[in-house]
Amino acid sequence: MSTKSNVLLMASIMTVFGIMTIPGDISAESNQITVTPINAEVSLEKTTTTMSVPQDNTLPWGAIRGDASDVAERYPIIIQFYQGEDPVHFAQVDAKGDGSYEYKFRVRNLDLDTGEVVNIFQGDYTVKIYKVIPNTNDLV
Repeated sequence: MSTKSNVLLMASIMTVFGIMTIPGDISAESNQITVTPINAEVSLEKTTTTMSVPQDNTLPWGAIRGDASDVAERYPIIIQFYQGEDPVHFAQVDAKGDGSYEYKFRVRNLDLDTGEVVNIFQGDYTVKIYKVIPNTNDLV
């Protein structure tokens, strides 16, 4: 596996209920939220979002943010990026005390050896965000 692939596939998987926000011309929209019970105490919430990065993007950073919400303690939030069916980038972040989270990532990079700008993300992506939430239904 190439170094670039290793760098892009660096993280893990977990949880999130959030709205993706990315500065500039990069756009994202929330599509689908599903909740799957894990046991009597917690469930896994999955948010599927699309992200589009234009070819002429000039901004170096993107970010995924989630508002304060109810998350189960001790479980990280997992963020997965896919281009088509291919995994591109995975990340794991911890929720803050109020249940909010933020993950910043490079969209463009500068190759210091050549001075060439490299687009890390370009085109359309499916982003899956996972978080573990406490069950509120006594019947689960």
